[in-house]
Amino acid sequence: MAKLSVNINKIATLRNSRGGDTPNVLSFAKDVQAYGAQGITIHPRPDERHIRYQDAFNLKPEVYTEYNIEGNPIAKFVDMVLKVKPTQVTLVPDAHDAITSNAGWDAITHKAFLTEIITEFKENNIRTSIFLDPNLKQVEAAKTTGVDRIELYTEAFAQQYSLGNKEAITPYVNCAALANTIGLGVNAGHDLSLDNIKFFKDNIPNLLEVSIGHALISESLYLGVENVVNMYLHKLS
Repeated sequence: MAKLSVNINKIATLRNSRGGDTPNVLSFAKDVQAYGAQGITIHPRPDERHIRYQDAFNLKPEVYTEYNIEGNPIAKFVDMVLKVKPTQVTLVPDAHDAITSNAGWDAITHKAFLTEIITEFKENNIRTSIFLDPNLKQVEAAKTTGVDRIELYTEAFAQQYSLGNKEAITPYVNCAALANTIGLGVNAGHDLSLDNIKFFKDNIPNLLEVSIGHALISESLYLGVENVVNMYLHKLS
């Protein structure tokens, strides 16, 4: 069974919109874990427009499942991760002004940089993952950096699947198969939803973890958080 890690950025966005502490991100993280989620994901950005760096520290004692921190490894981010020591750090090459993540790493061009960062995290017993487009050459390059896992960027799949194009899964299947062969774990995330998660999971060999935030929170507005978490767990089982 692939693990469900709930990205709680949207809860922080809602909190920040009123300047107070409602909804409370710590309470939400504890609740979704109690409902069965096997991990919590956050993605702090330099402008702290949703999750704040202090949230990363505050969440550490409350996350008793897996704690995944995503982000662009700028100096402030690296320093925070080394202090918090989450279960996993996922490196994402998002620009400072990006609304959301929109591309994976070029692990060929940035091999030396990624290797240096990944080595430091692994020396501190933090599992490493890098956000990657479904490209076989990039999977091969990722392996050379020493990373533990890749997170396949699934926006293209989700868009095509919504149009009825199930063949869009093919490059993801091929990349996961290659990753399995060369000893890389496979995670996935971005625009996965209740509509497409079962098809994706059923076709990806040895999928370890999915990180879902925007869709899960949006679906919960209609169906309720506990219900939606359990719907995902059922589809992933």
